[in-house]
Amino acid sequence: MRKIWDISQPLRPDLPVWPGDTAFQREDNWVISEDCPVKVSRLTLSTHSGAHADAPEHYDRSGQDIASVALDPFLGDCVLVTAGGTGIDVTPEDLDWGAIGAHTRVLVRTYERFPHAQWDSEFRAVNAATIERLAAAGCKLIGTDAASLDPETSKTLNAHHAVKRHDMRILEGLVFDGVPDGRYELIALPLPIVNADASPVRAILREI
Repeated sequence: MRKIWDISQPLRPDLPVWPGDTAFQREDNWVISEDCPVKVSRLTLSTHSGAHADAPEHYDRSGQDIASVALDPFLGDCVLVTAGGTGIDVTPEDLDWGAIGAHTRVLVRTYERFPHAQWDSEFRAVNAATIERLAAAGCKLIGTDAASLDPETSKTLNAHHAVKRHDMRILEGLVFDGVPDGRYELIALPLPIVNADASPVRAILREI
């Protein structure tokens, strides 16, 4: 049996979220009792809770919603690489292009250990030049363990707009703790939420 790594964040009440965004909450709607045979919950959450897929609508007014995007980019062969350097963002010089090769799904590790318990406003973004080089190499999906491709304070979203230019897809908030760099099968399908700008995903890597 092929080994599986779960690279999702558990959705829970203390899940760190983008400053000002919706906190995660789960409440009982029905509980098992003499009068009710089932438990049913209701959820309150952001579309960007935990590990999630951005839809083009998130950064492009005329972009597709998450229910309309093709699923192919979120499923298939991928490569996980650790970003070198110590800059505020991941530049082309920080990646192992030999390892990336012609992979169409590239996952970038920026944390030595993922910050599960607190929000990190100083997360390491991805430089737009890195997106351009990935696109030139044929990449159709970029994933990161950071909260966003762009810095928290960015108003221009240069990396997201580089993704837009090349019709790439984005995964953010992934967890790579304990996963070695290398080649895997990625499965990280978004929910078909109509008119939504993103969707949480249950992201896994499966041994090739």
